Amino acid sequence: MIIGLTGTYCSGKNHISTLLEERGLPVLDVDKLGHKAIDLEKDKIIALFGGSLESSLNLDRRLIGKIVYGNPEKLAALEAIVHPVANRLTEEWVQAQKGHCVINAALLHRTSLIEKISQIILVKAPFFTRLIRGRRRDSHSWSEAWKRIASQKDFYTQYLSLNAEIYIVENPGLSLSKSRNEKLVCQVDQFVERIK
Repeated sequence: MIIGLTGTYCSGKNHISTLLEERGLPVLDVDKLGHKAIDLEKDKIIALFGGSLESSLNLDRRLIGKIVYGNPEKLAALEAIVHPVANRLTEEWVQAQKGHCVINAALLHRTSLIEKISQIILVKAPFFTRLIRGRRRDSHSWSEAWKRIASQKDFYTQYLSLNAEIYIVENPGLSLSKSRNEKLVCQVDQFVERIK
């Protein structure tokens, strides 16, 4: 069974990912896989954007992000290079798994395996909670965190059209208190029990 794990910016996907791994489910972090795809396609990306990227031995992903942010043409050009590689690596990883596995991706609907996903864990958190988490985690200004959240779409309706069960994990709160973590653990345990 292929399980999708998704949610918007700073909803808490990575914490849920850790809880799933602790329960024996292998998890692929598509963001990290995207970093690998960028490294593998470094020459094509430098040829595309040139400039300040040419002098960098390791591509600066923040700089790439600044180049493509708010520029749909440049973003599409970057994605045309990176997505096929990331999809190939994802498929290879899934094929290597012997049992249930989890794909952790903010843009889950863009994975080439979306039609094969039978369960989706959708992590949700209130807007202002995510805003404060974004400031803390990424050291964004208020306006940067606000723009990041506002630029993301909610793909819930797209997931409804799939032949997949959607399991929502509510992740409110700003600090990972013992009681909040216990509630998250309980939600994850209920999900794991369902797929056994």
